[in-house]
Amino acid sequence: MEQSRFLELHGQRMCLTDVGSGPPILFVHGLMSSRRTWSDQAVRLSTDHRVLAPDLFGHGESAKPLGDYSLGAHAASLRDLLDALELDAVCVVGHSLGGGVAMQLAYLFPARVERLVLVSSGGLGRELNPVLRAATLPGSEFVLPVLASGWVRGIGDSALRVWSRSGLPAVSPSTTEAWGALATLADGDTRRAFLATSRSVIDAGGQTVSARNRLSGLTSRDVLLIWGAGDRMIPAAHVEAARAELPHSQVAILPRSGHFPHLDEPDAFAAALAAFVRTPGEAVGRSAGDPEAPAVRPA
Repeated sequence: MEQSRFLELHGQRMCLTDVGSGPPILFVHGLMSSRRTWSDQAVRLSTDHRVLAPDLFGHGESAKPLGDYSLGAHAASLRDLLDALELDAVCVVGHSLGGGVAMQLAYLFPARVERLVLVSSGGLGRELNPVLRAATLPGSEFVLPVLASGWVRGIGDSALRVWSRSGLPAVSPSTTEAWGALATLADGDTRRAFLATSRSVIDAGGQTVSARNRLSGLTSRDVLLIWGAGDRMIPAAHVEAARAELPHSQVAILPRSGHFPHLDEPDAFAAALAAFVRTPGEAVGRSAGDPEAPAVRPA
């Protein structure tokens, strides 16, 4: 059962899930998402870990102030969160934008990141879905309110219901999550924060911030890379960029997942993550030949 709390960091309210006890794991969500994307994984891991999953500033139930929404600003907020909770070092799991934030946290405050899990992470290559690239273009602040409006969402919801009843392949949780996230942009403060965050890391050509030349600082840590083979937001090929800099890293490619592997294949994701956090330094999961398992291997 979710246990949420609010903390005040430098005058701004941050909402987070804080559940379980044991070695701490910090989950960091992606752009237009929230701590709730980790709810299922939090329940699984909280049996023997303290699970922390905040809403980043500008997202979910956390404050959406005017100001800096860069990766560095988000990383500093997480450092402040760890200080407030009196935690020295944690295992950090970052998805999409959250992966970029996690890597920035490890770069700026290396003593605070004990182990690192990057899930469909940003910051490892230029390529990015055209929809997100378009959202950063001049004038998008006028288009997004229309796309997030109730009547547009109603049309989309109706189409999804018709699809689900048609006998066609089910809509993936990744697609459902991405569509649902659009509704959050109907709120003006959330939309402003989204544009500030996205424009700090994305332009019309793709991702503008790369961590590849700084990954060498992670060679002393255990690192796990989890990706969905069918990711249409950030291609799974970016795993190879990370492996080139982190040859000791472990890799889990989930064959039936899109951009949200923790939602598309929650059991396989949980198995890979649990094995990694409970037995660091060893290969996780079963062999790639097992159709019920993620393709997991040490690099």
